[in-house]
Amino acid sequence: MARAMSRRRFISISGAVAGLGVAGLGRKATAKADLAVWRGTMLGAVATMKIYHPDRNEAERLISAACAEARRLERLFSLYVEDSALVRLNRTGILVDPAVEFVELMETSLRHSELTGGLFDPTVQPLWDLYARHFSRPDADRSGPDKASMDAVLAHVGYRRLSVSRDRVVAPKGTAVTLNGIAQGYVTDKVVDLLRAQGIAHTLVDMGESRAVGARPDGLPWEVGIADPDTPGRTQTVLSIEDRAVSTSGGYGFRFGPQGRFNHLFDPTNGGCGHLYSSVTTIAATATAADAMSTAFSLMPVVQIRSLMQPAGIERVHLIDAAGAVSELVV
Repeated sequence: MARAMSRRRFISISGAVAGLGVAGLGRKATAKADLAVWRGTMLGAVATMKIYHPDRNEAERLISAACAEARRLERLFSLYVEDSALVRLNRTGILVDPAVEFVELMETSLRHSELTGGLFDPTVQPLWDLYARHFSRPDADRSGPDKASMDAVLAHVGYRRLSVSRDRVVAPKGTAVTLNGIAQGYVTDKVVDLLRAQGIAHTLVDMGESRAVGARPDGLPWEVGIADPDTPGRTQTVLSIEDRAVSTSGGYGFRFGPQGRFNHLFDPTNGGCGHLYSSVTTIAATATAADAMSTAFSLMPVVQIRSLMQPAGIERVHLIDAAGAVSELVV
């Protein structure tokens, strides 16, 4: 749940053909054969869309509409847009007459909080602020924030402190919300919904998390490469997916302090950080579920992950533990 340039996700995406043209943010998509590709940034992460369509102009129209929808949702959920709904909630403690999507995502977040016994918790933002303040000091104690500071912050952390209804969302004083552990998946799903409604049957959408619609037109699955957490730029494994979403969480996405002992995967029960795994990748029918549960699973032993996969709608989990050992869990 890190800030914009420290997004935990590092996934490479393979298209159907090599040497594809790439469009910058705000430019027209380029295409080769019937594949149109767009690449830019969304919610602080590299974002891509790959759409197969016989009509180049229609493909560009769809990409433009999808980007507009993603930007609209970004203005609700981003911590980095000054006037976003989330920033206003954290600043004032209340949102009156919130957008339908904001309520929907908050309710979805709270359901994942309940399911995971609070290990997925949208109120961990004060922990980010604490660690950021602590390690920004030149004389920062390398062992991390002191107990008194941690206890004071933890008093404001806890998803049950939030009140969510159709007409208002309330966060008590001192409590701050982050949706960085779920919003990118949610936006990915919304963009997929839009494209499907327009008849798109073959696409790969990544608004910070990846979701495939169908297979590639040649009948082969899409390929999503999972990064090696210890070697930047190297792919550890490649997953083949059709009509599924993939999300990866790993402490390597951002670390606090010169020794890198602390990362952005916060444990809301004690204020510590996740160290069980170098990387956790989930595969599910929706990017929202994959996103939320890759975050939560980062704090759980394998036996607990197994017990929650089916209730959470997670079909497969790819784990790289702290020692580098790789394992696969399948429902």
